[in-house]
Amino acid sequence: MDLNDFESARPRLLAVATRMLGSPADAEDAVQEAWLRADRADGEGTVDNPAAWLTTVVSRICLDRLRARRETASLDDVDPADPAPAPDDEAQLAESVGAAMGAVLDDLGPAERVAFVLHDVFAVPFDDVAAILGRSPAATRQLASRARRRVAGTPRPDAARTDAVRAFLAASRDGDFAALVELLDPDAVFRTHTDGAATSVLTGAPAIAEAFLFKAKTALVALVDGVLGYTVRLPGAPSYLLLGDVTFTADGRIAALDVTLRADEVAGSEVVPL
Repeated sequence: MDLNDFESARPRLLAVATRMLGSPADAEDAVQEAWLRADRADGEGTVDNPAAWLTTVVSRICLDRLRARRETASLDDVDPADPAPAPDDEAQLAESVGAAMGAVLDDLGPAERVAFVLHDVFAVPFDDVAAILGRSPAATRQLASRARRRVAGTPRPDAARTDAVRAFLAASRDGDFAALVELLDPDAVFRTHTDGAATSVLTGAPAIAEAFLFKAKTALVALVDGVLGYTVRLPGAPSYLLLGDVTFTADGRIAALDVTLRADEVAGSEVVPL
């Protein structure tokens, strides 16, 4: 790849990396790493669209760094000695999506953040974002949609709802039928999904409670791609059984449970234990 192609794409690459990583210094490192990869790949074939190719490389580098950051540090571990963004960088970020969004983006999972930044801020098509994340376009749209709701002000699950899911799983493990019924709305719905389509539906608290007796032995309460639910490790398999979109009534009872099993997409999901 010609150096001129890289320099032409550099301002956009820096904007993408800065918004993803939240630090101009980290963005510079990511863009420099992208150039080193491009230089090493020189001679392996012609790149039809250097700017798009470099955006993909930078995005994947940022995704790896965000995942490593999530694994090794919490938001409370931020080093106060980290350099503040320069005024010009702040102005660029404010122009693209608004300076006040930074704190919200920091609270998104890595995949959510990448999907939102690439599509909503830089207009990268969902098919291209899906290839970067290793997910289907439909799953990528869902990630961006969840991130969009969070950025717009949708709050994280409150403690009462998180405790309700935790109590539901405990009652399931213990086989406590009465406790399960008490936690469920009388007209609650339990749906199982495969590849986006509901394959089975149960209605009514007693039927759902019966289905969950002694069934949550390995379940953990978690945010799955930003949605309150739980994960279950399948015996002998690397994938998860995912429960997302736990819906509640006004009085705090569980109104709907949606379980989705998609082994092809689970491996890339962001699972944050609560």
